[in-house]
This record gives sequence, structure tokens and C-alpha cells, in this order.
Amino acid sequence: MLRWNAIPKDWIQKDHFHAVIEIPRGSKQKYEYDDRVGMLRLDRILYTSTHYPANYGFIPRTLSEDGDALDVLVLSTESLAPLCLVECYPIGAFSMIDEDKEDEKIIAIPFGDPQMRSWLELEDLPEHMLTEMQHFFQVYKELEGKGTALTKIHSAQSAQRVIEKALDKFDRWIERKE
Repeated sequence: MLRWNAIPKDWIQKDHFHAVIEIPRGSKQKYEYDDRVGMLRLDRILYTSTHYPANYGFIPRTLSEDGDALDVLVLSTESLAPLCLVECYPIGAFSMIDEDKEDEKIIAIPFGDPQMRSWLELEDLPEHMLTEMQHFFQVYKELEGKGTALTKIHSAQSAQRVIEKALDKFDRWIERKE
């Protein structure tokens, strides 16, 4: 059972962090971590013929505008197992509107993948890789009748500010609970 709130605070910094993978690259299965039971719950099978273009998960000890932990896409040469922890650094982010709510997705590279470590900014990615990720988030809910729209693409430095804001929001939330 994963206890993501037990992850040490120093493991989650704006410029390097451990992400929890929920969905492996190439999957059409949308899993969500259920912190009440410490397991993944199948939310749905995607209605479209698209599949996740990257490993997808969250950054523990963060709280985003939608009330969940900050989402992260982890680019790697391999699909990663659900619930694994992977140490990453951010190279950018997407801001989007998802069902009328602001939603941000950090795009990250794992330190442990030697073929990816030369990518430091979104501009370093092959153009089609970035286009594929953008396309996925524009259409993956279309057949459900739900709207999504990408509103901004962020640099690595801007992504760090998004992470820092989500870390601060989580800390304030924890303080209120105590």
C-alpha cells in the first residue's frame, strides 16, 4: 500500500521530485490513486482511440487548483509500472481547461533514463512528441462530451514556479488540518 503522504518533504522540490506513476505510457486505462485505500482505482477506459502518450501520474505533497495533487507526464523510453516512484526533473508544463476547471500538467524527465537526460526544455523534444501530447489532451475526453482546451505551454523555469505554488498550497492545507 502506497502512503504518498509519508514521502519525505525533501524528495519533492521544484527542480527535482519523485513522481508517482498511475498510468503507463500507451495505456487507455485511466487509473486514479485512491488515498483512502492506498490503491489504484480504475476510473474508466478512454472512450477515444487515443492512448496516454507518456507515463502519467502525480507529484506527492502538492495541491493544484483542481484540488488534486499536481499532474505529471513522465517521458521515458519505457512504460513505467503503476505506483512506482520515479525521480524526475521538469522540462515544461501545459496549462489547460478541463471541464471548466484550470488544470496544469508538468512534463518531466526521469533521472534514471540515460536516453532522455539531455532534454532540459520542451524545445529539446522532437517536435512530433510535443504535438502528440498536445493533441491527446485536446481530444481524450471528446467522445464523452466533455471539453478540454490547452491554454498555455510553459518553460522549465515556469514549470518550477507551478510546482512551487502547488507545494506551498499543500503546506498551507496541511497546516490548516493540524
